[in-house]
Amino acid sequence: MKLLLDENLSHGLLAAVEPICPGSTHVRLVGLERADDDTIWRYADQHGYCIVTQDADFVERALLQGTPPPVLCLRVGNTATANMRDVLLRVLPWFLDWVATNPPPHVCEIE
Repeated sequence: MKLLLDENLSHGLLAAVEPICPGSTHVRLVGLERADDDTIWRYADQHGYCIVTQDADFVERALLQGTPPPVLCLRVGNTATANMRDVLLRVLPWFLDWVATNPPPHVCEIE
């Protein structure tokens, strides 16, 4: 599964997730910096990405509309990129397995 990292996450996380999720990218790298949630949602859906964010709006949207795209929301507050990387790498194997073995909706909020 490819990940689309939202604007509120560092593009520096890509190096850590790329070996696990090849083809992942950041909204900034695909010209979606400062794009609204609807535009990011449609892009992720059309291109087969899972949205990784800290924005609860994506969680609410996924619960109302369903998925795809899958949504992984990391609600860990303002933290260093290294801490965010550690959380993401700890959760990602479980999340990927859960998406692969369960029917939609695929939305998960980690606190």
